[in-house]
Amino acid sequence: MTDVKTSDEERHHRFLVAPGEEGLRLDLFLSGKEPGLSRAQIQRAVAEGRVLVNGRPIKAGRRVKAADTVAIHIPEAKPSGVMPEAIPLTILYEDSSLLVVDKPAGMVVHPAAGHTGGTLVNALLHHCRDLSGIGGVLRPGIVHRLDKGTSGLLVVAKSDAAHWGLAGQFKRHEVKKTYLALVYGNPRTDGGRIEAAVGRHPTDRKKMSTASRRGRSAVTLWRVRERFGVASLLEIDIETGRTHQIRVHLTDLGHPVVGDQVYGGAGRIRSVEDAAIRARMKRLDRQALHARHLSFTHPVTGEALRFSSPPPEDIASLCTFLRERIER
Repeated sequence: MTDVKTSDEERHHRFLVAPGEEGLRLDLFLSGKEPGLSRAQIQRAVAEGRVLVNGRPIKAGRRVKAADTVAIHIPEAKPSGVMPEAIPLTILYEDSSLLVVDKPAGMVVHPAAGHTGGTLVNALLHHCRDLSGIGGVLRPGIVHRLDKGTSGLLVVAKSDAAHWGLAGQFKRHEVKKTYLALVYGNPRTDGGRIEAAVGRHPTDRKKMSTASRRGRSAVTLWRVRERFGVASLLEIDIETGRTHQIRVHLTDLGHPVVGDQVYGGAGRIRSVEDAAIRARMKRLDRQALHARHLSFTHPVTGEALRFSSPPPEDIASLCTFLRERIER
């Protein structure tokens, strides 16, 4: 049983622990009930006394018992301080609950150190003015992200109901995302599955790695769409959405993404013997990775939605060059 009280300022959610849920850690139990909140946010709520079990504050590590009543208070979202900016957006779909954006390469999704303006969020705040906040902090509509150098499709929540619903779909791996990646080399097989946990690199904190001591499970499915000898165009499905997952997994496979200066691409280009191809690849000023397809269930209407974005000009023209080069 779940009781939810909602106002414009705050939310109070209450859950009854079912027999099959007995023994779960409190933070894990709540993360399953509140998909829009991370475990870190839930642990902070516990530390701040905003989580009660049977009416009393409790520690995050406490294990719930059958028939326990767990209540969580989610305060009003606080302004992020991010300023709206009139930045053009390519919007493929929009209604009162969400919108789907085709993000260009070079645009950062969310403001951070070194990128306080010119981001997707700055543009969204100017376009919408009413994006959702969640977990007590105004995170304007952002449910998932793409790296700065990755182009393609993103879904953005405009209402809290859409934000919670989409977050739940992502957490349950129900959102389907397909990417295109131009990689170095010629894979021996036509496809495969990479299953290797991804976490923070053990020595370089700016990178991710499959050698992390605290990696989270990650699964990448890949298949070859076209071979150019020195490079190949892959189509990729991801069952999980870890930070830099595709780039890390493909580097481990031995086929880093062309243009990726962080995960193997910077050194790999020196192995390209054809000077014309090498020069043409160097002109690409980002990793050749594009979010091509995106499908999910509308969190409010229940409608199945699917969107596609054609390969952007920089990747498409490089593929054309490689294709023509091998046909000479």
